[in-house]
Amino acid sequence: MQQDPDVIARPPEALIGDLNPQQAEAVQYRGPALLIGAGAGSGKTRVLTRRIAWILTQFGAWPSQVLAITFTNKAAAEMRERLESLIGPVASRMWVSTFHSACVRILRRDGERIGLKSGFTIYDTADCERLIKLIANDFNFDVKRYTPRSILARISDYKNNLTSAREMLAQYAPDFKPGQRGYRVGRIGNPEELYAVVYAEYQHRLAAANAVDFDDLIVRTVELLRACPDVAEYYHRKFRYILVDEYQDTNHAQYVLIRELAGVDAGEHADMGAVGAGRVGPAWITVVGDSDQSIYAFRGADIRNIQDFEQDFPNAKTIMLEQNYRSTQTILDAANAVIAHNEGRKPKRLWTAAGAGEQITAYAADTAQLEAHWIAAQIKRLHTDDGVRYSDIAVMYRANAQSRSLEEGLIQARVPYQLIGGTKFYERREVKDALAYLQAIVNPADDINMRRILNVPKRGLGARAESQVTLHAQQIGGTFWDGVAHADQIEGMTARTLNPLMRFAQMMQELREFAQEHDAKPSQIVAEVLERSGLLEELKKSQDPQDQSRVENLSQLQSVAAEYEQNTPDATLAGFLETTALVADSDQLPDESQDSGKVTLMTLHTAKGLEYPIVFLTGMEQGTFPHARAMEDTSELSEERRLAYVGITRAKRHLFVTRAAVRAQWGRSAEMMPSQFLDEIPADLIDWKRKEAGMERMRSGWRANTSHDFGAHGGWNDDEFDAPSSFGGSSYGSRSSYGSGSSYGLRSTYGSGVRGSAAHAGKVTTRRAPVRQPAQPASSLKTDNHLRIEDFAVGDKVTHDKFGLGTVVDAQDKGRNSVITVDFGSSGVKRLMLRVAPIEKL
Repeated sequence: MQQDPDVIARPPEALIGDLNPQQAEAVQYRGPALLIGAGAGSGKTRVLTRRIAWILTQFGAWPSQVLAITFTNKAAAEMRERLESLIGPVASRMWVSTFHSACVRILRRDGERIGLKSGFTIYDTADCERLIKLIANDFNFDVKRYTPRSILARISDYKNNLTSAREMLAQYAPDFKPGQRGYRVGRIGNPEELYAVVYAEYQHRLAAANAVDFDDLIVRTVELLRACPDVAEYYHRKFRYILVDEYQDTNHAQYVLIRELAGVDAGEHADMGAVGAGRVGPAWITVVGDSDQSIYAFRGADIRNIQDFEQDFPNAKTIMLEQNYRSTQTILDAANAVIAHNEGRKPKRLWTAAGAGEQITAYAADTAQLEAHWIAAQIKRLHTDDGVRYSDIAVMYRANAQSRSLEEGLIQARVPYQLIGGTKFYERREVKDALAYLQAIVNPADDINMRRILNVPKRGLGARAESQVTLHAQQIGGTFWDGVAHADQIEGMTARTLNPLMRFAQMMQELREFAQEHDAKPSQIVAEVLERSGLLEELKKSQDPQDQSRVENLSQLQSVAAEYEQNTPDATLAGFLETTALVADSDQLPDESQDSGKVTLMTLHTAKGLEYPIVFLTGMEQGTFPHARAMEDTSELSEERRLAYVGITRAKRHLFVTRAAVRAQWGRSAEMMPSQFLDEIPADLIDWKRKEAGMERMRSGWRANTSHDFGAHGGWNDDEFDAPSSFGGSSYGSRSSYGSGSSYGLRSTYGSGVRGSAAHAGKVTTRRAPVRQPAQPASSLKTDNHLRIEDFAVGDKVTHDKFGLGTVVDAQDKGRNSVITVDFGSSGVKRLMLRVAPIEKL
């Protein structure tokens, strides 16, 4: 049995001696297909890395024969680090990466066989949306009815199911030819025709720009392997062992990709005399996953991939890992009880040797704001009294919209926090501008990024110049860059436009030459681009403090490029751009060994794969969690329950669950019933600090006619939580009087005297409305807070003296009368004249 001499030869006992029996069985299994059913916290990463080491040392495989796939860069880096400690530096020769990173490598090598040049650009969501908007403008369809985001979601569904644009056109618009001008979409009001036409045109323009989107990385790789048997044969011979983590999250396209890479359907017979997979026949496949943690159906994940594994792969074996090394038995019992209500799942019961631990702490608040304040108070207590690090605490919620009240509560309590899933580093305007220059240098055919940088920073090339270049490019059958490079041939173009266009073309050509000479030093290329383009100079000249932070972001981009150079032996500019394009939300989380000094806020979907000593699971109400759309759909309810299982099992020591009796939805306050998931947790596992909200307890009192339960002033006495007086004010109502009779604070929340506590206060007070003065036009106001519209972007957080914390959803540059639109959650969406608005950008 020949073995790579660089692999550290560890004896079998060193690889399995500290594992439990099921883990050891999974590591040693010898066979063509293995499913490791790894429950939450069952040590799956350890098993997966030990199995790879076992394959290398006991089966005699070479590192280059192993392909290990996971879903995030962070998980891939952790796996690679563990492998290096097991088998030595030779681990760097293995393919340990995400699906998308592996596909990029394959397409860079062989993509030209299907018309994809090696320097292709990977479009992010913003680039794709911009491309859809350009198509909408050319085809003249309503982007308010058919939003770019909804169209891209439909296209993503097509791609995840490997449905090509050609198939869609044949079914719904057979007379349309991609690239055709003047085609009228939706002539008979059929949305499927529009989706088919836009899908085909979208793919046509991606191809013309030598670009792909994220889904294309998988789809085009499958296309390559199916269209080019010799390429498929190369990878069949190369990868003899394929291991896939988080298999329950794979979609149909990824499932097909695995089969194609493994050669499962190639018809070759295995070498029966080989110790392991041998040199011929299908590769040996190991998948690790948990059907109870399949929570990404909205992204196309197909739970049937893991449920039907034994039918899909002949002679497959399943080994279940049920011993948990993360959580207390109380937390596991709660998770087991909740997930047991899902039908059609393989029985699995998590257990631990760590003991029962603390009960789950639960709290029912009157409103979402009071829920947030109680959570903030508990976090403050845990940190101050119990010495818990802020970084050991996570607050999780079902939807991003819930974060507003939670953030406000933490800000009021002066608790430091980080919000995962906010504006990402690579999506910040100045960083994206710099990356657009780099993309345009690497791939001149990339129209989207070339058009983005044409007038950034401003060089007198506005919308009219862009449209002239675009029209000329269409006339000569070239790219946008071709139009720029031949701008002197454009009829009717004035010298005022032509001169800056020619200077731009010359600058881009010189930057391209510089990049070619310094390809192995991306940090130097970044520095040259920042200097030559004028991006850095413009920000440095600005007197705005916000622009100073933008300068720091560009400095950070150069540092990231330098770090990439140090960690990558064969560094290139294209390779650096790949690393920036393939960053996930979870990749911005600090390592568990680091103390960020901040509480982490995130959605439950983002929390997958993470763990924290203390977890707050919030918004446990029907319609919030489970989501409203799951109420009448059994399969969606099952997925919501799996999401609850994931949330519960993120906690290591102590789990808190909270709910609000009233939550703002679509600008209105709605009464919320407790989540059914709370009822599914055995009562003896929960310590309720407050089981009913104030209104619910009042109703119980009215129904039972038991007025003796009321406090001395007509309100409920709650010793568990006293809202601090600083919570009062125009943003919150008079919560400083919480629980004190007529000032109870629910009247404004309910918006109705019939339902609020004031309806039973006994005394009705009327107020005389003040005489209204004639309204003044906003433009006549002389107030100026010296805020600039350029400093505000969609997604920015602001605070308003009256409406509290909000998120910018639109910004309109109207000079002195510029307007921003801000979503203040329960206070509604407000249009504000920027120069007079009492706001502060966070």
